[in-house]
Amino acid sequence: MSLTLRNLLDQHIPTPAVNYCIGLWEQKPFLFKLSKKRASKSGDFTCRHGQIPALQLIKIFTLSNFLITYIHEVAHHHVHLIHAFRAEAHGTEWKRAFQELLAPLLTVEVFPNDILASLSEHMINPKASTYSDSALTKLLRSKDPRTSRSTLLSELPEGSVFDLNGRWFKKGKLQRTRVLCLEVKSKRQFLVPADVPVGHAQLSIF
Repeated sequence: MSLTLRNLLDQHIPTPAVNYCIGLWEQKPFLFKLSKKRASKSGDFTCRHGQIPALQLIKIFTLSNFLITYIHEVAHHHVHLIHAFRAEAHGTEWKRAFQELLAPLLTVEVFPNDILASLSEHMINPKASTYSDSALTKLLRSKDPRTSRSTLLSELPEGSVFDLNGRWFKKGKLQRTRVLCLEVKSKRQFLVPADVPVGHAQLSIF
């Protein structure tokens, strides 16, 4: 697993961070998966009774975004090992673990200067998703030619219909950093990060 993980990380995170990230796995092992499926969130941590904890990240990222997401999910793993299911998903314990795990990587050798400055500010009180931090999200997206020109949900007028992961939604009201959206087919409502990239938007004219 360590060789496979190293090969994957060599491709997806800045080189100066590889040994550190491998070390986190060696200290507290977990399953690691890459997904090609586009998603509204960058990564996921799962741990069910009787199963080995697993981290899953989507494959299409900038190096910086992938690294931040990897540490984000490892922080969930560390919290789970101590508190099991008693801690809130993005509560105080997770914030502290995320801050401590990312701190050694907050250097100019790992992150570009502009991202480092924005990320350092973000980590004073990290949010559940970088999508909740518009300034950091825009910087990360600007480094990726595949996403720098895509449309964000926040850029659409209220009432617009858009595609996300093959499902169609209608944009509703902004609620802090997320938008209440109605799935057209099921008529169910979902909170979607305001700065998530969306496709095939049909703009509202009202």
